[in-house]
Amino acid sequence: MREYELSNGKKIPALGFGTFKIPEGSLVIDAVNDALQAGYRHIDTAAIYGNERGVGEGMRKSGIPREDIFLTSKVWNSDQGYDTTLEAFEKSLERLGTDYLDLYLIHWPKPVSGETWKALEKLYEEGRVRSIGVSNFTIRQLKELLKGVDIVPMVNQVELHPQFPQYELQEYCHTHGIIIESWATLMQGAIFELPLIAELAETYGCTVSQFATIWQLQMGNVPLVKSNRKKRIIENFELPDITISEEDLMRMKAVEGDRIGSDPENFDF
Repeated sequence: MREYELSNGKKIPALGFGTFKIPEGSLVIDAVNDALQAGYRHIDTAAIYGNERGVGEGMRKSGIPREDIFLTSKVWNSDQGYDTTLEAFEKSLERLGTDYLDLYLIHWPKPVSGETWKALEKLYEEGRVRSIGVSNFTIRQLKELLKGVDIVPMVNQVELHPQFPQYELQEYCHTHGIIIESWATLMQGAIFELPLIAELAETYGCTVSQFATIWQLQMGNVPLVKSNRKKRIIENFELPDITISEEDLMRMKAVEGDRIGSDPENFDF
């Protein structure tokens, strides 16, 4: 599997399996196991997803050694702050059944995110988290955070897809050595309603979801793909070896528009 190198030298698998909205219990256990059996080695969850326990069980069910899996979780808004973040981290580890995380993220920007970041730096320095980062931070919010950090975030996980490519944010993050992870890569299903994307996918001999994932990888991002159906899980991982032409990349600008999820600058906490 392709990997990228984070700013601290650690490697992150370039394709991640997301678990947002996969409920706790057998569904998420089987989905994570199926993903790992298919070849994924990067699993993404969060405290607010309510499925960390099942994610951990799915990892153990797979038989894949823990050290071969890149595991991410996130601290939720109500747990932000220095002490509360450290407490939330312990609870996430307990639910996941592991003694470390490969990546721990601030889930959304808040006024106390600076204190939260100090807690993440402590966990990183102690070796309990291999990498640290943020999620849903805009350029303005990153600039504000960077004023008081000892360690620059290694990752920024944001909404990013053909309709909302966030080119300026991508450029800013790449300039500062921050890897972009992408959520809503299939626009929460809306990408299948875009005739141009369907046309391009057919031209390149792949599915719409495969085309959207290849587009992300071609830009150097880490897309998170999600399904609880085994066939789709495998399809999303087995990507054809194609390169989207510059001409077709330009054609894709026709679908650019608004974000689908919440705006981090106006998020109601």
